[in-house]
Amino acid sequence: MDGGVLSTMRSRDDSTIIVGGGVIGVCCAYFLAKRGARVTLLERDQIGKGASYGNAGCIAPGHLPINKPGRLRQALKSLFDPLSPLYLAPRLDPALAKWLWAFSRACTERHVELCMRTLAPLGHTSRELFDELVEAEKLDCHFCREGYYEIYLTERGLESATKEASFISRYGFHPEVMPGDALREREPAINGRVVGGVSYPEAATINPYHFVLEMAQRAERYGAEIHTNTEVVAIRTIDRKVRDVQTQNGEVLESDCVVLASGAHSIPLIRKLGVRFPLQAAKGYHCDCESGQGTPPILRRACVLGESLVFCTPMDGFVRFAGTLEFSGVNHEIRRPRLNQLTTASSRYLQTMADAAVRSEWCGLRPCLPDGLPAVGPLAPYTGLFIATGHAMMGLTLGPVTGKLIAECVLDGSPSVDITALCPGRF
Repeated sequence: MDGGVLSTMRSRDDSTIIVGGGVIGVCCAYFLAKRGARVTLLERDQIGKGASYGNAGCIAPGHLPINKPGRLRQALKSLFDPLSPLYLAPRLDPALAKWLWAFSRACTERHVELCMRTLAPLGHTSRELFDELVEAEKLDCHFCREGYYEIYLTERGLESATKEASFISRYGFHPEVMPGDALREREPAINGRVVGGVSYPEAATINPYHFVLEMAQRAERYGAEIHTNTEVVAIRTIDRKVRDVQTQNGEVLESDCVVLASGAHSIPLIRKLGVRFPLQAAKGYHCDCESGQGTPPILRRACVLGESLVFCTPMDGFVRFAGTLEFSGVNHEIRRPRLNQLTTASSRYLQTMADAAVRSEWCGLRPCLPDGLPAVGPLAPYTGLFIATGHAMMGLTLGPVTGKLIAECVLDGSPSVDITALCPGRF
């Protein structure tokens, strides 16, 4: 099928370099290598140690893009509230100002509908791929198929969630609105303040770091070469055709094509190519807590704290509290009040763990594009250059389908489905 994204079909003997060893890059390496391509993956740090390491671990097909109507108003208010789920650190940044302007124009119901026409089918496919991968490859990653609950303290919040659930149901998903008592019967950790919520049965949870490590190992089994502590500083071209990549230590690696999947760290590489690509880094945090010796984790099924936008995900012996979108540039500075807000918010919705011990505190950078859609496919006018980034809060969810689509673009010349809306050159 002509997916609206055309590139030159490549031989499996051609070499492909993937830049970035997070969930997107590793999935690209897996699907390419499985089809017999010669693949080398270069990671600036260690595999899965970027945004993939500490995200919420929630596979959420059908999740709306970040461009919800009213989000700009929320963002402007957040300038004066450092504890807001969506936070803009006040600073002079012309690129961020342009991003916010483009973002504001995309915060409409019509645009969200356009996004969902692309994201929903990809979400269904990716969810199926998770099942297939975990089963066929015997992945050890604490995969749980039981979905999650989105819970609310206020009738106003529940009313908004009910409307959103009705909208999402138009795309083949089956959210169920539930009163608070029914939620507590299923999940006793939800406290009496919660008035109701929505169950999302198509969702799943996973330990994202373990998933990335396992997928990297399977990619190597199929022949992929993986090099860590190898930072790419330039993608070099001749007559707009990819020639090679240059690493920080001066090494030059020749390649027939390059897949750029390095998340927020893609920004300087794309900028050197002279391409307009409005990617911004949005910082997220997590705090992992484990219960005391001899007692089980507080939570059995994942919950999203609706008004606070905090994900609470039970993993293997601990609960991960994760969330926030903080636009403060490319840095890994932990703002302690924002980190603490994750567990503070959870105490308003969930039974507390009096003896809970903190086992991990973390922050990472999500790559966000202003229209709420990722960029997946060849980057015109360059030949042999492919982009796979900008997934915002959907990187884990769309990781497998992104890898599959990139493999099709590289090896077949076009994807099996229409991904015109994800064209990297759309900006």
